[in-house]
Amino acid sequence: MSVSDDSPADPGWPRLAVGARRWPVAPGTLLLDALNRAGLGIPYSCRAGACQACLVQCLEGMPEDVLPGLPDPARRAAGWRLACQCRVVGDLRVADHDPARDGLPAQVLAVDWLAPSVLRLRLRPQRPLRYAAGQHLLVWNDEGQARPYSLASLPGEDDRLEFHLDCRHDGGFTRRARLLRPGDTLRVGPPLGGGLRYEADWQDAPLWLLAAGAGLAPLWSVLREALRQGHRGPIRLLHLARPGEHYLGEPLRQLAASHPHVQVELPETDALQTVLAGLRIVPRPTRALLCGSLAFVDDLSRRLYMAGLPRTQLLTEAFLPRVE
Repeated sequence: MSVSDDSPADPGWPRLAVGARRWPVAPGTLLLDALNRAGLGIPYSCRAGACQACLVQCLEGMPEDVLPGLPDPARRAAGWRLACQCRVVGDLRVADHDPARDGLPAQVLAVDWLAPSVLRLRLRPQRPLRYAAGQHLLVWNDEGQARPYSLASLPGEDDRLEFHLDCRHDGGFTRRARLLRPGDTLRVGPPLGGGLRYEADWQDAPLWLLAAGAGLAPLWSVLREALRQGHRGPIRLLHLARPGEHYLGEPLRQLAASHPHVQVELPETDALQTVLAGLRIVPRPTRALLCGSLAFVDDLSRRLYMAGLPRTQLLTEAFLPRVE
């Protein structure tokens, strides 16, 4: 039986160490929670292993890992683990991402508001980064805070990186982001994720891209990647947003006007149940990509499955709001 995290520390509990700090942790505690309760500020987004933002390197000892297939074999061999998917079961020494060591300097090119709650951030890294549509990066600010943000830019288009920051929640990172000016320097980590993507053998299949809020960012990149690769099947893009928050409405309409097989829908948030009711029968070859809040992704995933979409043809990325 595992010991409650709220119980008094037991002399037999495993010890967790980071740098010069070492403290007891209740057996079975999630590694991410143990680190953040101690004030380490490990970044996370989905807490499901998909975003891979919470990577930490195990230097001594190993946690119990419920996702042994992630991260990739090379990183696993070097001791990297996803803190949100590991439990502390024995003494453990870890090192988290260090922006001075792991982050690539990136200059701020532009900061502007696409909508009242969506801030667009454009960066130019010190050297070009190779990434795929649908991936994301860790971004560190000048105070060492890190957050994972999906890339809205198109790989290989140029060396600029574009992110759409959801500023509805007034966290420390977004407060600092509002103050950024061209010429400022941030740091970015290596590309992560890959749950959202476009594959070349999908070219004749119906492609559904369903987003809520700033979850549109990676699907905007995937959409343009699909068109660049000559996707021939019908494409349906749906962006659910609050009134006045369809921040790419005009570019999406222009793109649909020049590509007859692209259908764009821009419902408002209170129309979600109507959207769900409209998902009655899904053509079996369809590939569907979902990105947005956990509730949005869960609701649409369930409805798509009930409408006949195989789970293997559904790719999702759900994000949890940070409480700061």
